[in-house]
Amino acid sequence: MKIAVPLTRGVLSAHFGHCEEFALLELDKDQKTILNKTILQPPPHEPGVLPRWLGELGVNVIIAGGMGKRAIEIFAENDIAVLVGAPQEEVEKLVQKYLTGSLTTGINLCDH
Repeated sequence: MKIAVPLTRGVLSAHFGHCEEFALLELDKDQKTILNKTILQPPPHEPGVLPRWLGELGVNVIIAGGMGKRAIEIFAENDIAVLVGAPQEEVEKLVQKYLTGSLTTGINLCDH
């Protein structure tokens, strides 16, 4: 399983499409462990580009602070789960919470 987390200054970015980089984490969901972490520079932000790029990278889940409605729809069309309203924390902390079922999400921080 692969999770993508948009980052700004090393923590979850409040706005998915305007992050500085993405953390891609390969997980062993049964063992609740992170197997590998890669930091990637995203392509330029344009409608549909990030969903296609992350899909090509094999991402299954995205943890985000905020994301536009159309991006959420595109991810859903490609069987990629999106969790929005996650707190601005370090990526490993967020993913460990996800793995243990204790990740709390709230309001989508994006209004478009």
